[in-house]
Amino acid sequence: MANVAAESELWRPSPARIRDANLTRFTSCVNARRGTRLGDYSELYAWSLAEPAAFWSELARFADVRAEWGAGRVLEHPERMPGARFFPQARLNFAENLLRFDDEQPALVFRNECGARRSLSHRELRGEVARVADGLRAAGVAAGDRVAGFVPNLPEAAIAMLATATIGATWSSCSPDFGVRGVLDRFGQIAPRVLFTADGYFYAGKQLDSLASMSEVLAKLPSVERVVVIPYTEREPGLARLGAAASRAILWQELGSGSAPPEFALHPFNHPLYVLYSSGTTGVPKCIVHGAGGTLLQHLKEHLLHTDLKRSDRLFYFTTCGWMMWNWLMSGLACGATLVLYDGSPFHPQPGVLWHMAEQERITIFGTSAKYLAALEKSTFVPAQSVDLTALRTLLSTGSPLLPEGFDYVYRSVKSDLQLASISGGTDIVSCFALGCPTRPVYRGELQCRGLGMAVDIFDDAGRPLRGERGELVCTAPFPSMPIGFWNDPDGARYRAAYFERFPGVWHHGDYAALTAHDGLVIYGRSDAVLNPGGVRIGTAEIYSAVESLPQILEALAVGQDWQGDVRVVLFVRLKGGVELDEALQKEIRNAIRKQTTPRHVPAKIIAVPDIPRTLSGKVTELAVRNVIHGLPVKNVDALANAGALDYFRDLPDLQS
Repeated sequence: MANVAAESELWRPSPARIRDANLTRFTSCVNARRGTRLGDYSELYAWSLAEPAAFWSELARFADVRAEWGAGRVLEHPERMPGARFFPQARLNFAENLLRFDDEQPALVFRNECGARRSLSHRELRGEVARVADGLRAAGVAAGDRVAGFVPNLPEAAIAMLATATIGATWSSCSPDFGVRGVLDRFGQIAPRVLFTADGYFYAGKQLDSLASMSEVLAKLPSVERVVVIPYTEREPGLARLGAAASRAILWQELGSGSAPPEFALHPFNHPLYVLYSSGTTGVPKCIVHGAGGTLLQHLKEHLLHTDLKRSDRLFYFTTCGWMMWNWLMSGLACGATLVLYDGSPFHPQPGVLWHMAEQERITIFGTSAKYLAALEKSTFVPAQSVDLTALRTLLSTGSPLLPEGFDYVYRSVKSDLQLASISGGTDIVSCFALGCPTRPVYRGELQCRGLGMAVDIFDDAGRPLRGERGELVCTAPFPSMPIGFWNDPDGARYRAAYFERFPGVWHHGDYAALTAHDGLVIYGRSDAVLNPGGVRIGTAEIYSAVESLPQILEALAVGQDWQGDVRVVLFVRLKGGVELDEALQKEIRNAIRKQTTPRHVPAKIIAVPDIPRTLSGKVTELAVRNVIHGLPVKNVDALANAGALDYFRDLPDLQS
């Protein structure tokens, strides 16, 4: 297998930026308190793995976590994975840590595609959370109960989550583009007592209703005792649209008492905070339960040390409430930063809408997906030529691998002097394995570093560590944000099977990746989507890198088709309007792939399709397409944002020869 080539340096932090970084200050604090002499990031990372109890303790102190720590060990059973326990004696409240500030600085700024804007100060946010928590208590919600949200990315969604956490109940949310079956597949498993829903939402110039679909959901969700309707698209939404559930419904403003003071209930470190869901494309979604303490510590580490988030920052991530990046974004409140929320299409009313917002709101940290950046590059909008991004210092990208050409595009067309942090983790850990590092250079196509306290390695199929070669991304030691379990998995069998079956005692994440000469990472795609022609493993991201660099191609998807006792690579492409997949374009595609990769990457078949199926979080679904072309069922089409696109892949004559 070929070694991973060293890529060129695209950006280097200035001495002032390194000096002023939270990471630099944290390293100095550790050295002063622990008598260590840690210098660069590599030394700090090695220490965080060698002394995990000391590292997580120092992080909690540095981040000023509000908790009663108790007198016990920081880490029990570190040799067990799963089974280790961090801060087993600690008691804390997640919401208290996010609501520690009580002043007039904006906590949340909300914008949408219609041009609406709202702002809440930290003081106003605390007051609203206290009111809604009072309303939840009055509705009978107690610690351990579930509260669900079928909500756009509104301030009310953040308030409802924080109110839920204030009580010690468990929050779970879907975005309103989930279909009825998708919602029931998720909320039906966890039986929430209270459900928050907006009356509707806006997307791509359309006003869409939520209450009709909620009436269908609530008819099959008998656990819900109270429905709270948030007026968003209408001033006075008609609750009668909820059908029989209308008798259980009240409006947002009627919930709780405005004079209620904040009351934060303390609970154990691993008290259930969130239920998140796997994509569900291979069956009913797994309900992944995350604990309050582990989520808080991990997010504080990623925000403070890896993202260099400060009180003066304005943090934006383009996300919905159905993606874990919403949960990640919310934790930015613990640093006192202002969170910028956006609801709607990122390309309506025009392709630059998010960048005009970044200029107007003086966003300092802008988060998005690799797919968005690729789509933006195909548009006519060039941020660097159109808006003032003086305030912007960091761009975050996740969701799928950011291709090397994506790095080139950001530095060419967005801003030449910024930290581009491609980050990677997942819903499984509600956080990241690989992140940005504000004190290190950015190299083309590389994630800057492995996360502090995360023993990330690359294994071959026999479980042996690899350097400079591609293999399975694993984590060989426990970390606080491991799930506390799956819902309805009392003996933990499904949880262990999901992550620990391939390499016993080691977390197997399912990414195909490599460590680089700079101690960064390159991720080549999901392991289960890796192509295997002639027994040689090929990551799909390498093919997309070559194909999507061509201006005629909007999007691509590659799968392996079983063919004559082997596997052949089939490439599907979505073309720009007016472009035809003729022999000349096919030749150009094959030449680009051969030039940028190897002859084995060149597809045996190239087929144009009108659309490519993707999950509700925007990721292309190679597995669903692979099943369709082999005549196998797709187990849960409700997990797809555009399930109808699968029809374009059925019974294709081109795949019969």
